[in-house]
Amino acid sequence: MSPVHPPGLDLDRLRAHLDRERPGLVNGPLEARLIEGGRSNLTYVVTDTDGTGRWVVRRPPLGHVLATAHDMKREHRVISALHPTAVPVPEPLLLCEDDSVIGSPFYVMEYVEGTPFRTAEQLAPLGAERTREAVLALVDTLVELHAVDPEAVGLGDFGRPEGFLDRQLRRWGKQLDASRNRELPGIDELHAALGRALPVSPAPTVVHGDYRLDNVLIGPDDRINAVLDWEMSTLGDPLTDLGLLVMYSSDLGLPKSPVSTTSGAAGHPSPPS
Repeated sequence: MSPVHPPGLDLDRLRAHLDRERPGLVNGPLEARLIEGGRSNLTYVVTDTDGTGRWVVRRPPLGHVLATAHDMKREHRVISALHPTAVPVPEPLLLCEDDSVIGSPFYVMEYVEGTPFRTAEQLAPLGAERTREAVLALVDTLVELHAVDPEAVGLGDFGRPEGFLDRQLRRWGKQLDASRNRELPGIDELHAALGRALPVSPAPTVVHGDYRLDNVLIGPDDRINAVLDWEMSTLGDPLTDLGLLVMYSSDLGLPKSPVSTTSGAAGHPSPPS
């Protein structure tokens, strides 16, 4: 029986490329499934049909995309740099920048066991004590990330930390203007107030850019087995990672909010008031 090719991943071409670049890695025909729930780049779990190997393939979304927003080489570079450090990331195995293989650049990394918890309801079966340990591990792992010396791991030119917060604020303003479809009282005043009160950033670090519980894999021992989704990573202000983590760990009190938080789970630590 011929393999089922999920959208965006030709398994025959992928197998041929892996056999050329990593001979002996694959044993037998490949099967794959697309991991649902991703918000941007596509993620597939790929296995041997005899079950001896399992890997993850990442590629940009289908259709026209901005190369800078879906840069496979950049993602592969940051996990390659962080893999020898205390930051848990999957082992990168191969980067392919040749569009002729599956229609876009892609990279292959090891498969890591674990669960990404997206909501308080998903955390509930863990119970209060295990939930607390998992969330505190998230904080500890963020500390490990921000302790990495970018120069020492080859990421000294990974971003432009000078003016980082100012560029962030200007980008948010442009995104707001582009998506404005109703009046939201006070939003322009808030943007102006933030511009007047930009803090002085601490020394730049590698920042994840989207750090939260559903972007890590929690193992059965409640430890973080891997931090995933590095597409927004750069060099910048480490407090932006912390601020985003606090937001996703808080009850925002917004009706019909598009942002899912885990704060309602029993045992979930509360951010300081």
